[in-house]
Amino acid sequence: MSDLSPSSAALQARVSACFADRGLLADPDHREAVLHTVALLDRGALRVATPNATGEAWTVHAWVKQAILLFFATQELRTTELGPFEFHDKIALKRDWAAAGVRVVPPATARYGSFIESGAVLMPSYVNIGAWVGGGTMVDTWATVGSCAQIGRHVHLSGGVGIGGVLEPPGAAPVIVEDGCFLGSRAIVVEGVHLEREVVLGANVTLTASTPIIDVTGPEPITHRGRVPARSVVVPGTRTKEFPAGNFQIACALIIGRRKDSTDQRTSLNQALRDFDVPV
Repeated sequence: MSDLSPSSAALQARVSACFADRGLLADPDHREAVLHTVALLDRGALRVATPNATGEAWTVHAWVKQAILLFFATQELRTTELGPFEFHDKIALKRDWAAAGVRVVPPATARYGSFIESGAVLMPSYVNIGAWVGGGTMVDTWATVGSCAQIGRHVHLSGGVGIGGVLEPPGAAPVIVEDGCFLGSRAIVVEGVHLEREVVLGANVTLTASTPIIDVTGPEPITHRGRVPARSVVVPGTRTKEFPAGNFQIACALIIGRRKDSTDQRTSLNQALRDFDVPV
């Protein structure tokens, strides 16, 4: 299988052919292409989505997601024992954390096929297959990083943050959290929402693909969906919506300002919200 490099057309062609006809998994070359793709993901030689040179646009590699979906079909349920813990699953857990340069606090787990860059810290948390987590990032206690999510460097996912997985359809964009973002406790980001660099989310902000993200910093509100502009400070909000039974408040998110250049990344959540007189 020497022709299967991370960028080879042969690798992509075999995976895509398998996805169109799963019977090809019985062929050793096609099956190996699937296994090889997930192995490349596991060591960070391949990613589900990649930014362009300027970082302004991202490309989703649908065939890589296809390989992840096919990988499940190549694996069988098995029991794994790690100290006092027992697991019964198709996908192995990542190992050799010391060699990877990653601090992992029990009982944090990351599935094989995810990549955690050197210098990251996993508090008791969970990282799913296909995810990419950059160096210097803290995945705090009970935070979850869903399948294929792309988490940049020097990000802080505070306690209980939920980053949703986007595995199907293969062409759908994953959740993207760019470098330097700070997500407050119990914030939820799902359905391929994209946080540009150094965004600050206050506690309990929930962002879905359809959530109105309303910039209230100017004379007129500006509404975004699915993407938060760089360095925005975002808090939970509500807006009035008319229903047959009357007017009711539904959830939205409010951009209340921009992070100051002087705000240190590691203290940005508390400080940024204090700057705008919003309680943490």
